[in-house]
Amino acid sequence: MTAICASAPEAATRFLQFVNASPTPFHAVHNAAARLEKAGFKRIREKDEWEKTVQPGGKYFFTRSQAALIAFTLPQKWQHGTGVSIVGTHVDSPNLRIRPISKKTAHGYLQVAVETYGGGIWHSWLDRDLSIAGRVVTADSSGNHESRLIKIDQPLLRIPTLAIHLDRGVNDNFKFNQETEFVPILGLASAQLNKPKSKPTASTGDAAKPKLASNIQDNHHPALLEVLSQELSVAPEQIHDFELCLYDTQPAVLGGIENEFIFSPRMDNLVSSFCAVEALADYGSSSSFASHSESNVNCIALFNHEEIGSVSTTGAESSLVPSLLNRLSPTPGSFARSIARSFLISADMAHGVHPNYAGKYEENHRPALNGGIVIKTNAKQRYATDSVSSFIVKKLVEAKGGRVQEFEVRNDCPCGSTVGPMLSKSGIRTVDVGNPMLAMHSIRETAGSHDVQTCIDLFESLFEGFAELDRGIDVE
Repeated sequence: MTAICASAPEAATRFLQFVNASPTPFHAVHNAAARLEKAGFKRIREKDEWEKTVQPGGKYFFTRSQAALIAFTLPQKWQHGTGVSIVGTHVDSPNLRIRPISKKTAHGYLQVAVETYGGGIWHSWLDRDLSIAGRVVTADSSGNHESRLIKIDQPLLRIPTLAIHLDRGVNDNFKFNQETEFVPILGLASAQLNKPKSKPTASTGDAAKPKLASNIQDNHHPALLEVLSQELSVAPEQIHDFELCLYDTQPAVLGGIENEFIFSPRMDNLVSSFCAVEALADYGSSSSFASHSESNVNCIALFNHEEIGSVSTTGAESSLVPSLLNRLSPTPGSFARSIARSFLISADMAHGVHPNYAGKYEENHRPALNGGIVIKTNAKQRYATDSVSSFIVKKLVEAKGGRVQEFEVRNDCPCGSTVGPMLSKSGIRTVDVGNPMLAMHSIRETAGSHDVQTCIDLFESLFEGFAELDRGIDVE
């Protein structure tokens, strides 16, 4: 159990609990849903006809494929055409995924074949205590199937580096082959040879029966399937498919001489996702929600697959947000009015200035950790920020007594992107912001512990004050 200093920022300590419980997008969505239900939000389903049941003053959320979540509150005087104030984030991070056929052996070792996901700093995954998390499709004795979450809380795998004695130039220009030299070891083959073999069953098949298409027993080491089956309390042959990721078992912690830092995996972008959930849950339980009868619909959207382009059924380019807007404003006229009255904060982590590499940053755009929200701008529209959306964020931050910082990349450096430009295609005014951090996409990232509450404050300010602020802005 991680000891937390009494002087630690309270919001940051709650983030640690969230990120440590969320090694995969599926877990992040599950934990976000639990937080919203605790705050009185009602779960609805996309396949149901909930347009007839959602009511003014209500609080609702739905998930898609366990990997994305939309939650929203309706004002007391909600009607078709009402604007929507949205915080858009993503819950995926670069990681290693176990392949559909993962069984490998080499020189007496059991190995697990993996595929890289996203643009990770892959050398940071070497010599780490890794385990497995994700979702598993299982069958019960009645033949019914379900997708169940799994998180194994003990080190199972490791990708060892080569000893310096066998590679004297390793510190000169370290590179490795991601296919052949980046394979985790699970155990020793000799340990499995001494185990008694299980008897074949009707499910696993034998010489007299053809193998079923849904049988995956030959695709993975029996030792791996045995670990999964014990964790889920099912027989190995009841496991029919899975999506499993590797994760670092070292928990996220506060660090620095004054607890000013967070040292953690997956802060890009679970910090923004956590803050969005907290802000909407708190707003939905506040007196402000009850009294803001003519405010916008307030919404958070937690997407998957941003790190690989967002082109999936649960990504930002999917139908998630357009579908919500259409269902809340079903006629062409009301839909158009809603778009014109809406505003989106695309929240993803930003690059804080690195003291050892300050020359990599434009000299006037070097955000500091714990220095306030970063507004991200790019003339080529890799970020969706413009002068009006930037001004709106500054006014929202001002309302909470906060500070803003600016970030643009150097002209000789390519610029990353996030969900903002994708979602702005609908016509919704959009701004890209984020908390500053170091070592983005490493297995262990660094951010400011005080910035967590700063981010929550911005989102709460959006929910509480955007509709009124927007009435005083005239831009046609």
